[in-house]
Amino acid sequence: MSNFFAYLSRMKFIQRWGLMRNTYPENIQEHSARVAMIAHALAVIRNERFGGDVNPDRIAVLALYHDASEVFTGDLPAPVKYSNPEINSAYKALESTATRKLQDMLPNDLRRTFDGILVPEASEEDHVALVKAADKLCAYLKCLEEIGAGNREFADAETTLRTSVEEMELPEVAYFMETFVPGFRLTLDELEIGT
Repeated sequence: MSNFFAYLSRMKFIQRWGLMRNTYPENIQEHSARVAMIAHALAVIRNERFGGDVNPDRIAVLALYHDASEVFTGDLPAPVKYSNPEINSAYKALESTATRKLQDMLPNDLRRTFDGILVPEASEEDHVALVKAADKLCAYLKCLEEIGAGNREFADAETTLRTSVEEMELPEVAYFMETFVPGFRLTLDELEIGT
């Protein structure tokens, strides 16, 4: 018997943006699905528009599991996580311990595959970079949605995240920002008109 997927199903109970008032809550399961979609898109854009050679399907899978350890750690808000090097280092160690705990739940014959998903190989640096870019883009999109709903609580985060996304200097991210992000500022009726 393995409790691996039973624990992962609890991702829906881990709320993001815990220090901020939200017009609608976002849990890490929803977030992970969105990151997977956008990471997949970034990979496709890299391959089709910029001559890349990454595996979009692999990137989507890595993104689905990128926050899996948070079923044990919870989602530590970025202002706390990055407030000083000691906290950041301690949290990384905690995430590593949580990931090992998840890995230990797997049946032995499945462990090798899932170990490579929970902890990507060093050779997958390009894949991990696109997952991180998608993660940052998703945080930015959350800010746009909250601001669009009249929640000024996310205004400073939106500015900070936009700068962070732009500083990535990844052409696929710039393309995504130019091509897909404007739609996130539209109402449903405006989206309908644009189709």
